[in-house]
Amino acid sequence: MPPRASYDVIIIGGGHNGLVAAAYLAKAGRRVCVLERRHVLGGASTTEELWPGYKVSTAAYVISLFQPQITRDLKLNAYGLKVLPRSPSSFTPFPDGRSLLMGPEPGLNQREIAKFSTRDAEAYPRYEKLLERVAKAIEPVLAKTAPDLPIEVNGRKIGLGKKVRDAGKLWEMYRAMSALGNDVPEAIEVLAGAARPLLERWFESEGLKATLATDAVIGSFSSIGAPGSAYVLLHHVMGEAGGARGVWGYVQGGMGGLATALEKSCTDLGVEIFRETEVRQILVKDGKAAGVLLAGGKQIDARIVASSLDPHWTFERLLEPQWLPEEFRAAVARIDYSSASAKVNLALSEPPNFTALPSTGVAPHHHGTMHIGPTLDYLERAFDDAKYGRPSEEPILELTMPTCVDQTIAPEGKHIISIFVQYAPYKLAEGNWDERKEAFGDRCIEVLSRYAPNVPGAVLHRQVLSPLDLERTYGLTGGNIFQGAMTLHQLYSLRPVAGWADHRTPVAGLYVCGAASHPGGGVMGSCGKNAAEEILRDH
Repeated sequence: MPPRASYDVIIIGGGHNGLVAAAYLAKAGRRVCVLERRHVLGGASTTEELWPGYKVSTAAYVISLFQPQITRDLKLNAYGLKVLPRSPSSFTPFPDGRSLLMGPEPGLNQREIAKFSTRDAEAYPRYEKLLERVAKAIEPVLAKTAPDLPIEVNGRKIGLGKKVRDAGKLWEMYRAMSALGNDVPEAIEVLAGAARPLLERWFESEGLKATLATDAVIGSFSSIGAPGSAYVLLHHVMGEAGGARGVWGYVQGGMGGLATALEKSCTDLGVEIFRETEVRQILVKDGKAAGVLLAGGKQIDARIVASSLDPHWTFERLLEPQWLPEEFRAAVARIDYSSASAKVNLALSEPPNFTALPSTGVAPHHHGTMHIGPTLDYLERAFDDAKYGRPSEEPILELTMPTCVDQTIAPEGKHIISIFVQYAPYKLAEGNWDERKEAFGDRCIEVLSRYAPNVPGAVLHRQVLSPLDLERTYGLTGGNIFQGAMTLHQLYSLRPVAGWADHRTPVAGLYVCGAASHPGGGVMGSCGKNAAEEILRDH
């Protein structure tokens, strides 16, 4: 059935945020349709059968930050969403034959860290408690629409009612931070400081510091010494989608299982979803959203349009410039999409057999993220290559093997490995990614083979996704997985641009509902839920 001639709301993009927004709007009685360019839903959180019998989470690969309230409100568990927790959660092999295994099991972290440093084993619980206190203070902020700056900027005029609401949100943040008491200076360092000096002050073991620091740069084009990199350390203790605080999990059936559950919820609520339906233009009449024009020429009318695409696509590709104030267009043009991430997906005949912890078949250390990045200097040198436009000679690898707990996604006895790779700069000093990506994939496998020599001979199939592939396939400008860098000047009240942090835009009736808005990237659902709430406030 083709789309109707008109709806109350059109959602552009069938990623998880777009589907969440659609469900909440339909639940409130609005007639909603979702228009997805690709043949699959989920955006970057999707499952695709790349090879017969192998259902691969091609981009996003683990879940924890997804809001439990959304799961409850939309009855996602009843629609088949099942998160399989990972324990242990982290494994790092080292060149000297030692290894570090970490996870939620009581006492495990202290026993493992003590192999390297008794001092660090004693300090680690205090470090985790600090992160947990900071996380608890900011998590409510992530669940709500960000307040805007109380000044007129980028063409925004803010009424008194909104100023009062925003002042209330700022007061809530002040109270949350005040509750941290003497921890406030350290909390500010975690939120705004650099990961490397923070970790070096807490710990002496190089292996522990490197294991923790790897998470600080995932998806970013920055070093572990860059201001703001420490913030991602909080993700270690945030989220409950894995069944407990800070426990990350695999979605059964692959990450697309989340989109499948959301689709079922949406359908039962009356949302109409159309795949392979590309939007060519957002239509505006008299300064107000009027609908969309599809690539095939069909026009669909709606008073409300919500885009889950990034700002470059929404405002610079789909919208005619005359409908936006000049200062707003300039602010959008300044958004930083710097990215240096690649993804290598493998089908293996057997699990990696690490020389640091030999095993037969699936072992506990295969359950979590397997880190290849043994020292802080190793991580820094990987970035040094990228800042000059070179793929890392010694890349940082984060491996996950969902088949260790999910037998539904690969043929019996076979396994899927997802490798998230840093650094692969979008802009290369020499050549292009179409020419170089397979050689870079070879390089990643070679580095991995130093720790798990059996891997090259176990590879049955391989997919390499360069930053250019991430841009082409998923519509992620610059290959940035967060729809815009998660740097200090592009967070909270400044996301996507100052003056427009509340999902609204200069075009009345046009909203943003994707990761380009607060709280940003990650499989959270908050952007979609918050956008729906603001739309319902206005309409």
